[in-house]
Amino acid sequence: MPSSDTPWEPLSTQRIAEMLAGVDTRWWLSGGMALDRWLGRSIRPRLNADVSVLASGLGSIAASLPEKFSAWSASDDRLLRLGEGVDAEDPHPVLVHDDQQGVWVLQLNVEDGASRAWVYKRDPRLQLPWERAVLDIDGIPTGAPEMQLVWKALRPRPEDDVDKDAVVAALSDDARAWYERAILTIHPHSSWSIHVRSPFAPGKASWNRKKI
Repeated sequence: MPSSDTPWEPLSTQRIAEMLAGVDTRWWLSGGMALDRWLGRSIRPRLNADVSVLASGLGSIAASLPEKFSAWSASDDRLLRLGEGVDAEDPHPVLVHDDQQGVWVLQLNVEDGASRAWVYKRDPRLQLPWERAVLDIDGIPTGAPEMQLVWKALRPRPEDDVDKDAVVAALSDDARAWYERAILTIHPHSSWSIHVRSPFAPGKASWNRKKI
């Protein structure tokens, strides 16, 4: 039985795409893997792999996993297999285990959304139309970089700072403006808000001119 000490050997982007190709539900690469794919290069080594899905689709994803994989969720500081006291729409992240290799390979994050827009789970005031929230990058649905940065902004670690510095400068004006408004509105106490408030932040001058 896997545990919190079970090591990780994250699946590659291509392997994830192949595994989920036939699933009839909305899913997308998220976290650092999404940032790397959008940027077109690896920013830093990744210890895990993340895919996001709506609560209504989690059961379909779990049911589609190859036979050697199992899905587990944390409940009351215990890991429980889906179907064994854990509902498929449980809000906690679900970890996918390779039962043959004895390693974690994928994390499924349950996010919120409406028919037309992605909704930030921590604050539903923040939304992004699906066509902007999930990008098709060479046939693989990938979470927009500005959306991933907002998730990381609540309590950024030093490695998250590395991600931000690599990505923010490459954002379009519209994406950067959305990200900056989100940080100031939803996470004003984040250490990243200091950068956003600075008049010397990359792209800040052009964004200010655009607003005027």
